[in-house]
Amino acid sequence: MAASRIVIENCAIATVDAHGTEYASGHVVVADNRIESVGAGRAPAALERVVRRIDGTGHLVTPGLVNTHHHFYQWITRGLATDHNLFDWLVALYPIWARIDEPMVRAAARGSLAMMARGGVTTAMDHHYVYPRGTGDLSGAIIGAAAETGVRFTLARGSMDRGASDGGLPPDFAVESLDSALAATEETVDRHHDPAFDAMTQIAVAPCSPFSVSTELLSQGAELARRKGVRLHTHGSETVEEEQFCKELFGMGPTDYFESTGWLGSDVWMAHCVHMNDSDIAAFARTGTGVAHCPSSNARLGAGIARVPEMLAAGVPVGLGVDGTASNESGELHTELRNALLINRLGARRESALNARQALRLGTYGGAQVLGRAAQIGSIEPGKLADLVLWKLDTLAHASIADPVVALVFGAAAPVTLSLVNGETVVEDGRLTTVDEDAVARETRSEARRLARIAAEG
Repeated sequence: MAASRIVIENCAIATVDAHGTEYASGHVVVADNRIESVGAGRAPAALERVVRRIDGTGHLVTPGLVNTHHHFYQWITRGLATDHNLFDWLVALYPIWARIDEPMVRAAARGSLAMMARGGVTTAMDHHYVYPRGTGDLSGAIIGAAAETGVRFTLARGSMDRGASDGGLPPDFAVESLDSALAATEETVDRHHDPAFDAMTQIAVAPCSPFSVSTELLSQGAELARRKGVRLHTHGSETVEEEQFCKELFGMGPTDYFESTGWLGSDVWMAHCVHMNDSDIAAFARTGTGVAHCPSSNARLGAGIARVPEMLAAGVPVGLGVDGTASNESGELHTELRNALLINRLGARRESALNARQALRLGTYGGAQVLGRAAQIGSIEPGKLADLVLWKLDTLAHASIADPVVALVFGAAAPVTLSLVNGETVVEDGRLTTVDEDAVARETRSEARRLARIAAEG
């Protein structure tokens, strides 16, 4: 059967391809779930089977945003422990998080996904690592919420096996055993991972962090991931305290420790990576290990300023992450474009640290690299999957900024007129088409109150 086509034209286009190709006024043609063509001027008039033709005047088209680090369940614990550093924040919140159940996780995932999708995210990920016993199918609830929302999705199936009695931060009743964590992770890969080019759901192996998992879980988790052919994800070098923890417990810094357990490689990406010295950055570059940069969360928890310009200069793959909404209450990735640029200008290189186009690349192609999907998404090129966002830039908020990419990154958060995922409409005129936003808000509010009551009862 001949392909059905969607045509977007009369718009500015930032392709984010290898050459940074842009068009002041151009067109994109989508055929089924693929990008068929992109170029200057209007689309060819004789195209057949055009089911929709969109006048993009006053808009910018970019690849869909790619989120590389999140914790969906935290949507129902926003606004707590607002003046804590990471370790104190975790100690304050783990006893609450340890009481989540399947309805809470489903509601939190729906809220997190809805907030990201309506702000231009077309590929999301969730690092879920809290699996209290007897609380239902949490991974299935998260995956189901992503399918319902219509976004492309990676579940990083997390785990913790180092509770407080073993020197870790989470309470003992919030962690799994080594064997159960590995078995459940493998089952999740077997049930849900899709290796296809246009996969909507993929799975990664993701023990939580050096201070909440054993060395055995890290090393055996890496072996499991490589045996199954999936990617690996964890937190790394987030705070000074983490570095001290690793040196005291393992006799080496986080990067050396990760390398000793098989956790550096082109199939690995780590969240934060704030406290990286030159040799750490060189090790990531040498091995192709990726980074999920989470500027708002790093600032919220006082973790520090990641050396993103130096990472990029060294060739480290870097994408953007929202992080959990207990440390980034907005839950939006498009605001991270601006925050990544501004926060990195507080570092050593100041005004030359990052520019608008580098920030956009972090949030699109860089994220695709980090998730191992740069061949399919992250740029607007023929043959790639039709994950696109049409940003409205002709309102008061952006009217006097001539450069559309500068308007998107430096300016106020731009409304999303249209978001396509796999060629399907997910956002239309700023509203989700796949789920009822108001119903999601009511559900998440109710589950947040229920969790608060349960936690208060102990």
